[in-house]
Amino acid sequence: MIKIMADSTCDLSQEIVEKYKISLVPLTINIEGKVYKDRVDIKPDDFYNVIEELDKEPTTAMPSPTEYLKKIHQAVSEGYKEILCICMSSGTSGAYQSAVIAKDYFFEENPESTIKIHIIDSKCMSHGSGWLILKSARLREKGASFEELIAFNEHYKINVKHFLSVDDLDHLVKSGRLTNASAFLGKLLRLKPIMSMKKGKGAIVAKERGRKKVLKHYVDEFLNRNDKEITDFIIIGYTSDRMVAENLKNKIIKETDFDGDIFIMQMGVAVGTHVGLGGISMFFVEKGHKKDNLLINEVHGLMEMKNELMEKIKNNI
Repeated sequence: MIKIMADSTCDLSQEIVEKYKISLVPLTINIEGKVYKDRVDIKPDDFYNVIEELDKEPTTAMPSPTEYLKKIHQAVSEGYKEILCICMSSGTSGAYQSAVIAKDYFFEENPESTIKIHIIDSKCMSHGSGWLILKSARLREKGASFEELIAFNEHYKINVKHFLSVDDLDHLVKSGRLTNASAFLGKLLRLKPIMSMKKGKGAIVAKERGRKKVLKHYVDEFLNRNDKEITDFIIIGYTSDRMVAENLKNKIIKETDFDGDIFIMQMGVAVGTHVGLGGISMFFVEKGHKKDNLLINEVHGLMEMKNELMEKIKNNI
């Protein structure tokens, strides 16, 4: 029996968590002096309804090793012999290190134990790690072994493609999820920045004018990058506006030949604390590990403009 564990930033829906019996270790959120456990004491909509009224920036804290250790003991007591724990990127939180410490504690307490525990540093955030977790649960359901699940995650984790657009970069800067240099550039451009993950941290890789062009960017990049053999589902994430997520889903259905599942899931409070209102994201697995950055996307944008101009000139001749 294989138990899958994760921290609460995976942002998987409660339906998915219950269906696949995924154990979640909650982060804590400090909101003006009061501490809440993510997904336990506070719901996303309740948080997003008041986030703009708060006097102080909310803060999050990683789960302690003790919290992970409790989940490990619980899994063992339920008869699980193998435990796969998939954590958010170590570049953005100490959750991975807490899980590693908990694993060490467990074997110090139980030196004769034959339980197998593997901790994955997903190099992902939010539904990025959620994508790996859900994929692992589906593979487990099809009979994948513990070793096969480890190999899949360690191989494909850097290929989980993240796209995230936000209305306000300040939350990401204050939390350290985005570098000051990237934020400065984003504010200077005064356009909607699009972020992805680079070396385990968020970085601006493109900019678009308006939400419609952001969604077009997502779909265009999906068509260019998607690994059809691996991506059998897409996760679309949102913080406060589900309608935008629905619009993106409809755009994917209409403009691509993708025939897998498209899940829409809300970002939880721990992630939403750093993303803020208006966040919209998309996750899938890309072919290889293509480079992308602001300069590359600027060049592509200029080439597209040139091609469009040439077409207009030809049509008028």
